[in-house]
Amino acid sequence: MSYWFFDTDNNGRKFELPGAKPHYNPDRPGQVEHIVLDLHLDIPRKRYDGTCTIRLNPVRDGIESLTLDAVNLAIASVQIGNTQQTFDYDGEQLHIHLTQPTKAGERLDVAIAYANDNPQRGIYFIAPDQHYPHKPVQVWTQGEDEDSRFWFPCFDYPGQLATSEIRVRVPKPFIAISNGALIETQAEGDDKIFHWQQNEVHPTYLMALAVGDFAELQDEWQGKPVTYYVEKGREADARRSMGKTPRMLEFFSQAFGYVYPFPKYAQVCVDDFIFGGMENTSTTLLTDRCLLDERAALDNRHTESLVAHELAHQWFGDLIVIKHWSHAWIKEGMASYSEVLWTDHEYGSEEAAYYRLKEARSYISEDSSRYRRPIVTHIYREAIELYDRHLYEKGSCVYHMIRAELGEELFFKAIHRFVNDHAHRTVETVDLLRAIETATGRNLQFLFDQYVYRGGHPDYKVAYSWDADSKLAKVTVTQTQAKEGETGLSSGLFDLKVPIGFGLVQDDQLKDLNTFTVRIHEREQAFYFPLAEKPNFVSFDVGNNILKTVSLEFPVPELKAQLRYDPDPVSRIYAAIALGKKGNLEAVKALGHALTTDPFWGVRAEVAEVLASIKLDQAFAALVEGLKDPEARVRRAVVNALGEIKTPASYDAVKAIAIHGDPSYYTEAAALRVLGAIAASSLNGQSPEAETIALLQDALEQRAGWNEIVRGGAIAGLSKLKTSEAALDLILRYTVLGTPQALRLAAVRALGPISAGQADANGDRILDRLAELADEPFFLTQVAVVTALGQMKTPRAAKILSALADRTADGRVRRMAEEAVRRVRKNSGSEQAMKSLQDDLEQLKKDNRDLRSRLEALEAKGQVEK
Repeated sequence: MSYWFFDTDNNGRKFELPGAKPHYNPDRPGQVEHIVLDLHLDIPRKRYDGTCTIRLNPVRDGIESLTLDAVNLAIASVQIGNTQQTFDYDGEQLHIHLTQPTKAGERLDVAIAYANDNPQRGIYFIAPDQHYPHKPVQVWTQGEDEDSRFWFPCFDYPGQLATSEIRVRVPKPFIAISNGALIETQAEGDDKIFHWQQNEVHPTYLMALAVGDFAELQDEWQGKPVTYYVEKGREADARRSMGKTPRMLEFFSQAFGYVYPFPKYAQVCVDDFIFGGMENTSTTLLTDRCLLDERAALDNRHTESLVAHELAHQWFGDLIVIKHWSHAWIKEGMASYSEVLWTDHEYGSEEAAYYRLKEARSYISEDSSRYRRPIVTHIYREAIELYDRHLYEKGSCVYHMIRAELGEELFFKAIHRFVNDHAHRTVETVDLLRAIETATGRNLQFLFDQYVYRGGHPDYKVAYSWDADSKLAKVTVTQTQAKEGETGLSSGLFDLKVPIGFGLVQDDQLKDLNTFTVRIHEREQAFYFPLAEKPNFVSFDVGNNILKTVSLEFPVPELKAQLRYDPDPVSRIYAAIALGKKGNLEAVKALGHALTTDPFWGVRAEVAEVLASIKLDQAFAALVEGLKDPEARVRRAVVNALGEIKTPASYDAVKAIAIHGDPSYYTEAAALRVLGAIAASSLNGQSPEAETIALLQDALEQRAGWNEIVRGGAIAGLSKLKTSEAALDLILRYTVLGTPQALRLAAVRALGPISAGQADANGDRILDRLAELADEPFFLTQVAVVTALGQMKTPRAAKILSALADRTADGRVRRMAEEAVRRVRKNSGSEQAMKSLQDDLEQLKKDNRDLRSRLEALEAKGQVEK
């Protein structure tokens, strides 16, 4: 699925919220062998009825009752064979009282007749309404984490694997897609019955159904159907977005050492999906927002990564199933790392290295600003809370560290062993460790102890000096995450072997990178390296395989040489960041040269960001050159950087793009957003606010397009004008129902930042509107509301958030809202404290003026008396 403690407390922010507790799989009455759903959908009335039949092979004699998960279903009857069973149902669990106790090995077919009216979770009915009359009619399901219980009775946890089939009656001309192979279709009057059968075992959360009047596009791989289902009229977008799937099937079959195991692979793009994608067995559901038009494909690889991620899950998650949610990193980490593997295969090693850096930064951002936790933990409130950047991005980085530790050959040998040994079975983290040891003889417990079973990562500060007399290079490494005097793993220290390279340049080319591997395990260590001559640069963690942060404290000449000659783009980026901190003209010249000459776009984009941090006129001149870059992603980075240099010249440079556009949706959107940010500043005492609002309003009225990226940029630009009532009025206008969903969500989110500078009356307008929006049940609207309110500093925002947290049906929204409550309360407290300090300061100033006046009066009186 695509996308948020014990031993460490990260700045007071803990992963466990009140109510968190240990979670375990329930006792198992037997093995579920087969599940059959026979359903009749009444789509106009948003309801269905039918039967769920569960074949159970009891594990022991004497079981007198069964307890199934079933939430908000209307249970009509339960029978085994021809015998009715009595039951109790509390709206969450179905307790079946067996007329005959079980006998081990004697299978039971438990048939449950039930109905479901207007469901809110598990199964979703999508239909047009008065506000969105062109919305398609669709029905789709979402089971992960534990939402299958909302659409059929089941043992709803991942440890039970069974085959399944779904027989569903739908109105013509709709088609129904589900797991496995299509056994038959049958027409009956105005309806059509689709019968799908999944012969490979899988858990309940991967059972799926999608219904709609879809266009169906066919590919194939090794004789197996590869099918894309999209709304009619979007066939070209489907090919553009998912057309590499057959090649990906070949690639992952080889990478994982196991041929794609299911009879077909379908991808169904649905409306209003609440995730990016979901890897249901052989039938992935994707958000229709991933479908690219020709212009979006220019600089959007997110869809390609999403397709790779969900496809990789067919092995890691579907073929191999986690036994418990606490081990979900096994599948989500590998699916995320598969994005790296595919990027490397399709676009090369530099692209893959930069992709890994962005994954690492994503995790590090969550670790530093949200909370820190072990990847594997069974303490939470709801399993969905585990689906965060620790699980995905950090998990991906751990897989890469395993690869770096083992080497290419042994890594893939271990992965092949793991997949083949556990195909169609459940796994825990220890199974991966054992497979690695079995296949390679290597024990990687030390790595898992540091990165999987506890939170955090090393923060390295690296200094370098050269002793010309003794020809010794000295490298001093400090693990700044640990306090002085602390030792051992409990201190937060990491014990790792790190390669350090010394680069020699000759004739304007890298001649050699002499590399030594050292063990870094103390808070501060100094290493001495005898070298034949002074190196031109030092490369810490050659290959950048370790998940870490690093701060380089090298002299400017060495940083300049590294930026120019280090073969690793990530190392060049680290050098650029270190140069930026020098902040001098020499650094600007080196960075400006890199912005126009570095062969990799990712380095050029990062250099643009660094240049923006240097407050010299020459930095602006260097950035303007970057606007000519042929790579759209670099131009976008340059536009964002210009937004940090708030001058009339930067305003004019960005304004030109905002008016005339750019081949890239994203670059054009960035220009509109940045224009608002610059206009919010005083430019030589003049404000272009009115001109900017007019330009942004024109964009809103004229530039509708793919996923509303450009108009979303205009909304974001308006949100930067924090004191403007006119900007607020425009934003509020686009929060109404009937506004295209992506644009409406952008407007809702924008209410947060623009609230910061508004008058009290306008602040009340914003809060009133967000309170209304918080009542809407749609997941993405609730997320946008939480995002907006979480940026505010008023107790009323916390009150609205608390109410939303109490009533939302989605665990992700609940957690986000509760975290936002804490943030708002902290900010509002700080604001009140600041106001109190300001009041005290004003009082002191007044008292001082009074005292001075009295003193002056006394002095004047004294002079008169003399």
